[in-house]
Amino acid sequence: MEIPGTVSEAQLGELRRNQPQTESGRSLQDRVFYAIYWLALAVSISIWFIAVRAPLWMDETGSYWLICKGFAQIPHRETISSPAYSYILWFSTKIIGTSEIALRVPSILAMLGAVYLLYLAARELFDRELSHIAAIFFCLHHIVVFTAIDVRPYAFAVLATNASILILLRLRRNDSNWLAALFGLSAAWILWFHYLFAVILPAFVLCFFVIKTGNGKVIWRQFGIALAAFALAGLPLIPGLRYLFSTAGVHVFEPAPTLWNLISIYAPGAAGVFLGIPVVIAVVLLRSEHRVDLHDWRILVSASLALIPVLILFGVSALTPIHCFVFRHNLEAVGGIAFCWTMLLGSVRSRLLRLVLCMAFVATNALYGYLSPTSSRHQYTWKYALEAIETNASTDNAPVLICSPFVESNVESIDADMAQYPVKESKYFAMLSYYRLSVPVVPLSGALNSETMRDGSRFLQEAAGKHERFLAAAYEYSYYVLDWLAQSAAGTYTVQKLGVYDGIEVLEFVPRPAPSEAAPLQKPSEPGLTGALR
Repeated sequence: MEIPGTVSEAQLGELRRNQPQTESGRSLQDRVFYAIYWLALAVSISIWFIAVRAPLWMDETGSYWLICKGFAQIPHRETISSPAYSYILWFSTKIIGTSEIALRVPSILAMLGAVYLLYLAARELFDRELSHIAAIFFCLHHIVVFTAIDVRPYAFAVLATNASILILLRLRRNDSNWLAALFGLSAAWILWFHYLFAVILPAFVLCFFVIKTGNGKVIWRQFGIALAAFALAGLPLIPGLRYLFSTAGVHVFEPAPTLWNLISIYAPGAAGVFLGIPVVIAVVLLRSEHRVDLHDWRILVSASLALIPVLILFGVSALTPIHCFVFRHNLEAVGGIAFCWTMLLGSVRSRLLRLVLCMAFVATNALYGYLSPTSSRHQYTWKYALEAIETNASTDNAPVLICSPFVESNVESIDADMAQYPVKESKYFAMLSYYRLSVPVVPLSGALNSETMRDGSRFLQEAAGKHERFLAAAYEYSYYVLDWLAQSAAGTYTVQKLGVYDGIEVLEFVPRPAPSEAAPLQKPSEPGLTGALR
């Protein structure tokens, strides 16, 4: 006689026979799911390489200018740039060369390392499946896509940031003084690669006291050790930080940010802002109370890492004249943003639906990346304009006036730099250190200031006396300088536009015939403008 509620031997045997099949089925499902996630991660990373062959843009040529004269000259050329990245880039060029792709290899490797560290950090917060999703969201973010191939220190800065996040999370249940010291050192190394990434430090301090458990004396001891290690490693950076703060207004080139600029930072990918709305709706409607066990400290850590650095930059940029809310300056917050999106997606009840939604993000961003005609363009480049100038001007060695594209030239006098460096080796014309010109170059500031008008007027007078043809070029921010040159030369030169190359306008100035050489002029029936382009 069987007692109700008990299991018979036959039933127990049946359960034992079915258990391996159930576990085998679950194991097969896991393998399929993880294979799909790994494929999605590979597709997400592949988006980085769409523009890997693109010419160097203005800031990237600045990085090359820092190293082009050798190891010994790097300290003399550094101002607000990364003290550590330049040495890494210089060392890399000695091994793999200075082509556009070769210059981008260090950043690619650093970003791959940052992805791995973010995955390990996510394992401290989530299970294995959600950690894959966090890594995918990180790789898809448009700031990561841009900076992964950028010849700038951003990839190394986020590598140090993700290392700090990982160490911070492992400090939760670890009382090691050495680990605390390592946390302080890694946080300081963030600043060695980018000063503005310091906005992540308040989030680190808050998260440290949120996640730490145990004896209060141990917590304060570890915090003191981390702070001492940070201060010791950051001491060499003090002169650079002082220079940055004293010249903060000189480096501003962006307008005040808008609310849309802020929202776009939190979008999971270039095309993710449109997909985010249905995902939020799905989470609200299909949310499970038991699928993801997220304690308050995990939510607070993820939100702090995502919100604090971005809101600090946005607040400074919106409320002061120092507009530093450039999208790539928010890279340090992308790890926290990826954690937040992972928590949101992890709240969906169905495991299959989570996979489908994640694949939708990947597919949308991949299609946008591979089909968009602008994806192969990294940022505007001087390469094509300088090639056109070289082809046109080399026939008679015609000089070319170039307005500096670096915003510092609008405030700082370029005369002092010209006294130290020839124009083709000047920091204000760093693009000429990589994309070279054989013809003479006359430097002008990017703004129509007294120095620009003085130097431009002097050149126009000398060129008119020599009856000399010349060219002029400027990026769109300095078009009004070209307008002034065209109007000033209207009496002695015929001005025509040779073309606009990736936003850089090139004008040709051809001397008018001397009165003795010209045919007799007839009185025009109507007065008109001569040589005015706009």
